[in-house]
Amino acid sequence: MRSYHIDHIGDLDGLTVRNGDVPVPGPDEVRIEIAANSLNARDIGILLGGYGGPSPKPGLVPLSDGVGTIVAAGERVRGFSVGDRVAGIFRQNWLGGRMPLRALDSDLGGSRDGMLTESIVLTDENIVKVPAHLSDKEAATLPCAAVTAWHAIHAGEALLPGQSVLVLGSGGVSLFALQFAKHIGAHVIATTSTEEKAHALQALGADDVINYSATPEWDEEVMRITAGLGVDRVIEVGGAGTLARSMRAAAVTGRVVIIGVLAGGSQVDPSIILTRRLTLQAISTGSREMFEQMNAAITRWQLKPVIDTAFPFDEAKAAYRYAANGRHFGKVVISRP
Repeated sequence: MRSYHIDHIGDLDGLTVRNGDVPVPGPDEVRIEIAANSLNARDIGILLGGYGGPSPKPGLVPLSDGVGTIVAAGERVRGFSVGDRVAGIFRQNWLGGRMPLRALDSDLGGSRDGMLTESIVLTDENIVKVPAHLSDKEAATLPCAAVTAWHAIHAGEALLPGQSVLVLGSGGVSLFALQFAKHIGAHVIATTSTEEKAHALQALGADDVINYSATPEWDEEVMRITAGLGVDRVIEVGGAGTLARSMRAAAVTGRVVIIGVLAGGSQVDPSIILTRRLTLQAISTGSREMFEQMNAAITRWQLKPVIDTAFPFDEAKAAYRYAANGRHFGKVVISRP
């Protein structure tokens, strides 16, 4: 059995392939033969050393996102059978409700070995069945970015039809948030840096798109589009570099859901939080319960994730390199034949 491992961080050469024994599931476990994976910005940061937090353990198997078929199951496994297509949940042990402390160091591809392998063993409580209408490549995009977007759209008070949402950029979380918000019936404003991506965002359903390269004061443009009201919710993936503008783009009593730290940055004036009665809420992916709720909605809507490019398993380094350049629109996927 082949698996990729991070032998050292700082460059792509730290990613190497090893051969190992096929894992054997215990009584409460299943063995999954992985068919496809997808990459997230987090995965690039972990390999190149820019993600923050503790360094990964030597030899870590990377990637949180992977989908495959159960090929063996322990005698105490319930709710799953050989032949089911499943994905692992991002934070193992976060089944529902508030995230427990025991889930903090259980993230696949970070604290624990991840999914960039031909076969993996997981417990039955830490997997979910994936929507039947999705291909393996499409389903592989769900565990991290899609669940995070679902959480962001429903954080605190769930988004309602007719409300407005601002999504920043065209990364995986933002694209899923756009799709979810449109199916709910919200007005979506998106930002991007190129006209090509602007057209792609409009084709995906964005009602308004702001090119932040041409309009650096994009928060002012949001206010203009909304007739001075601002948006009800901001899906904030930039961090310090964009948070101040996101807050200025939010409506009175609006909610800014903070997810990422992709942009370096500036200080934030807290007075705007008080004057606009804003809610700032930080989230981290989501639980198994959220994953299952999202999958039910994806099935009901027959929603399809956006995939930019797929690479074969043997070319995982090329997939990392392509994803790291930041020019893709949609998910970068790694798949088996």
